[in-house]
Amino acid sequence: MNKIGFIGAGNMGYAMLKGLLSYKNKEDLLFTDKSAERVNWVKNNLNVHAFYSNKELVNSAKYIVMAIKPQDYSFVLEDIKAVFTKEHILISIAPGISIASIKQVLGEDAKIVRAMPNTPALVGAGMSVISFSEDSFTVSERNEIFKIFSSFGEVEEIEEKLMNAVVPISGSSPAYVFMMIEAMADGGVLAGLPRKLSYKLAAQAVMGSAKMFLESQTHPGELKDAVCSPAGTTIEAVAVLEKRAFRSSIIEAMKACLDKANQMKK
Repeated sequence: MNKIGFIGAGNMGYAMLKGLLSYKNKEDLLFTDKSAERVNWVKNNLNVHAFYSNKELVNSAKYIVMAIKPQDYSFVLEDIKAVFTKEHILISIAPGISIASIKQVLGEDAKIVRAMPNTPALVGAGMSVISFSEDSFTVSERNEIFKIFSSFGEVEEIEEKLMNAVVPISGSSPAYVFMMIEAMADGGVLAGLPRKLSYKLAAQAVMGSAKMFLESQTHPGELKDAVCSPAGTTIEAVAVLEKRAFRSSIIEAMKACLDKANQMKK
């Protein structure tokens, strides 16, 4: 029984479900959601099976993805603990929820994977990090976990103690990037470009720059320098960004994000 069940099918759960269809049969994917409207919407869009009970879902799947808000964890874990066995693997994607806190409810022998994916999973370009509890996962179980997260993007394994540090740089960062795309497009509109074209130019520049960095493995500072001609237009813009503390404001925002993640852990 290698079926994958999702408790929760919000933005992140839906993105993961959609990605998993690239390598899993729809019959192997199950989900629940507390909103009947959301259940119907996901069924209509992905044609995967819905349960109306978390316990029934756990009884029907081996891998259980907790795609719910952190504040809902206590209730749901208490709800499923009677049917959760040592054969199950629980995958948590909530910030601030530790493996130890989940084991306190499900038992010390519960196999837990803590993960942090991000919403670009919806288009197969997600970035996920995962940590395994100190239990005896089989080779096939570990491989399946990596396949799950590889189905919608890239995946890396890290120590759990680093998980909160991933929240601001990967989990939350799409929001910052979307803000930058919006601001760049506004600048294009201010200069006279049509709104639709401005969004496309801004988004393609962000995507192309990221791809260029990943494939060249060149330091981002060097790539920036290559665009900046002496006394040119780009260095003029860079000078303004430096004056407005562009890099510092991003670092400070990420620090605030990390602080919030650490508070949630407590």
